[in-house]
Amino acid sequence: MTPPPLRAGQPATADLLARRARMPAAWTPDMLEPGFSARVAVIGGVAFLVCGPGDATILYLHGGGYRMGSPAAWANFASRLASATECRVVVPDYRLAPEHPFPAGLRDVLSVYRTLAGSDGIPPIVGGDSAGGGLACALALACGPAGVDMPRKTILLSPWVDLTVTNPAYASRTADQFFPKASAFEAAGQYLQGHDPGDPLASPLKGDLSGFPDTLLFASADECLIGDALAFQAQLAEARAPIETHIVPAMPHAWPVIAPGLPESQAALVAIGRFARS
Repeated sequence: MTPPPLRAGQPATADLLARRARMPAAWTPDMLEPGFSARVAVIGGVAFLVCGPGDATILYLHGGGYRMGSPAAWANFASRLASATECRVVVPDYRLAPEHPFPAGLRDVLSVYRTLAGSDGIPPIVGGDSAGGGLACALALACGPAGVDMPRKTILLSPWVDLTVTNPAYASRTADQFFPKASAFEAAGQYLQGHDPGDPLASPLKGDLSGFPDTLLFASADECLIGDALAFQAQLAEARAPIETHIVPAMPHAWPVIAPGLPESQAALVAIGRFARS
């Protein structure tokens, strides 16, 4: 299955533009872990942040519901990820909805991935949090039809893999105000703009996961996307694809990214480093 053609989008609302404006527009050295540097580069018209030296590459896709987020806002996590894994971390500035609906972001990250795979000689590891986790899975599913090898591994933090927004966890985890059902439903509508939410390149949970890469998955037991995470784990197990899952209670959505000072965030990075280097 290949991504469908690009489509015209819709203007972002004033509220969404204001929320984007509260995120950093550019990275600064003080955002990074001590001893790490970063630079901005472009592949095929897609800008991206590169952090840290390393012989291997992690293509990391930021979250934000497909409508927010940027490499600059994820610069700190990129440097922490580079430190933990001893890999070069690449964070692409993929196009956002609603101005650029599905599949614009997927086409952007596939273009960057194809170039990295060709330059490194081995497929990169692909990771992401929230919508970025779903996009990482969609990228893996798109690789075969696109004529490139699947990622060596995938690293998923609170992945959003089902844009039908029907999992019962949305109703049972009402204390999660970071990404509740109303937000997920709105974000899915802005990203899909009438496209079938059951398309595996939008909702990887609906796809054929046979041959999927080795996967490391994290989710909070108390977040709404625990339902997506557990369903994806079950689908991978059914497909006999290797998966290591960490379910941690009392954590916010995508906690290794948004709460770096927590011991649980540091423990997650230790596990990610071990997984990436194994």
